[in-house]
Amino acid sequence: MKLSCLPVSFFPQIISGEMTPGKWASIAADSGLDAVDLSILFFRNRENADLNRVRQEIEAGGIVVAVVNTYPDLTHPDQAERELQLARLEDDIWSAAALGADMVRVTAGQAHPDTSREDGIRWAIEGLERSLGTAERHGVRLVYENHSKPGCWDYADFSHPTDVFLQIAEKLSGTGIGVLFDTANPIAYGDDPQPVLEKVIDQVICVHAADTDKRGELSPVLVGKGLVPFNDIFGLLKRSGFDGTISIEEASGAGREGVENAVKFIRRAWSEA
Repeated sequence: MKLSCLPVSFFPQIISGEMTPGKWASIAADSGLDAVDLSILFFRNRENADLNRVRQEIEAGGIVVAVVNTYPDLTHPDQAERELQLARLEDDIWSAAALGADMVRVTAGQAHPDTSREDGIRWAIEGLERSLGTAERHGVRLVYENHSKPGCWDYADFSHPTDVFLQIAEKLSGTGIGVLFDTANPIAYGDDPQPVLEKVIDQVICVHAADTDKRGELSPVLVGKGLVPFNDIFGLLKRSGFDGTISIEEASGAGREGVENAVKFIRRAWSEA
């Protein structure tokens, strides 16, 4: 198992330029992580030289990039906007490859009021499958998440309801697009994560180890302090033979201490499961 972290608590500092991705990687290395996750929102400048410089800064500390998180809105009701989102995703995939990432996290899109369930599912699947060739050419793996809502969106994720996520995941099975399973998002929708994981476990390539202290809404807390049954989830993963990447989604606002404590907790929970 490779352990990485998506530094949600540091997003404001990194996006503003107060903290560089290289500095984040240094914190990650000191915290005992094997890799880092990045958000495409960190990169205003996508010039090849700039991305290569960031990659060198990260790898100089003995860390690699596991996942670059992207936010394609493939369920937008306007076809022209969906095509624009696909073009942006292709650029995101290229950028992720330049950063040395193994995987690109992809989303279905937003739950736009004018997008029907049937259309949204079809558009999400079509868009992700169209992006697959670009990912294969650049040597990265697309992983589709049971996502909730990023700060850069107006609406929740179209596939946040568990049944919608499962329907899309089933259609993507066998395409080469894997699943990134988030441990907290099912609880945020009022479901238990274990039954959801069991249905997609053969497709899971990466796990977001996230926690929430409220059922029915996403209320991030220090990993291990909320409602997520990590021992049960990790037991399921181990029995399935999972040996991929677990990425801590540190969104508690506890900064460096939150990352360090989460690393210790996840390593202990994994070994005990």
